[in-house]
Amino acid sequence: MQAVVLRQLGGPEVLQLEEMSVPAPGVGDVVIALRAAALNRRDIQVRTREEWADKMPFVPGSDGAGVVAAVGAGVRNVREGDAVVICPSLWWGDNAECPSERFEILGGPSNGTYAQYVCVPAENVFAKPVHLSFAEAAAFPLAGLTAWRALITKAQIKPGERVLIPGIGSGVATFLVQIAKLAGARVWGTSGSAHKLERASGLGLSGGALYTDPDWPERIREQTGGGVDVVVDSVGTAAFDQCLDLLVPGGRLVTLGVTTGATTSLDIRKIYRRQLSIRGTMMGSLKEFRDLLAVVTIGAIKPVIDSTFSLASAAEAHHRMEHYEHFGKIVLEIP
Repeated sequence: MQAVVLRQLGGPEVLQLEEMSVPAPGVGDVVIALRAAALNRRDIQVRTREEWADKMPFVPGSDGAGVVAAVGAGVRNVREGDAVVICPSLWWGDNAECPSERFEILGGPSNGTYAQYVCVPAENVFAKPVHLSFAEAAAFPLAGLTAWRALITKAQIKPGERVLIPGIGSGVATFLVQIAKLAGARVWGTSGSAHKLERASGLGLSGGALYTDPDWPERIREQTGGGVDVVVDSVGTAAFDQCLDLLVPGGRLVTLGVTTGATTSLDIRKIYRRQLSIRGTMMGSLKEFRDLLAVVTIGAIKPVIDSTFSLASAAEAHHRMEHYEHFGKIVLEIP
């Protein structure tokens, strides 16, 4: 089979196609002939961060959809020929609060979905929603699950609440807007592009501001009537302090990423004087994925596809994501 194999850290040019053996299923495993894989910001991290160097070589990619090619002993939930989608949250365990010590996200160090075939535990394989194409099905698992846990489980969002999403345009953000609206909340966002804010209005965004405007927090404060109840932040350093200041008393900030850096200053008095909560999250459990899948299956949440590339053009796809040119999910179509 053909697969993109990461053998060294570097730029997009290190994403090269190689020939590999088709994996064989072990007990409780499923081998999937992939038809599509979706990019995530994590794919750039495993390609560039030093912490991943000693885990190479491996096939990146967390999201995928395709057709079951083979099943291992003991597998009962799917059969050969089934159209399926993968939940990339491996070995979460039974604790809803946090994953097990064995937890791993598909696509590093376990071989992921930038390939014609992938082998995953059967518990992570689910029927593809019939109305979704393979590209659309590949586009929702990681980003959708991350957004679902952030808003539903961690923020415990309520109807009528005001939500701020910094970094409108990412795949996760497109799901955050839709899930917040589905829960009855009102949503605002920030972006470096007025066009992205306009496109997000079609998903339910009530308003927003350009983060290139130094007064963007005041713009959000004016639009929301004094601040927000919930912030879901994947930006990190560049926006964390301002987001905290925008929370009304009793507000909650959920952090799930650090695209602009991982450190910030923090006046602890802001937290206890205003009864604020800071909650961390990453990925989600299989139960949360089932809840998300049920909503996707009835069409209440829809994956937003930015663009598609061939598997051989993975480097070009990474370049688009790295330069923040996308709105929604970038997908690799696999022959």
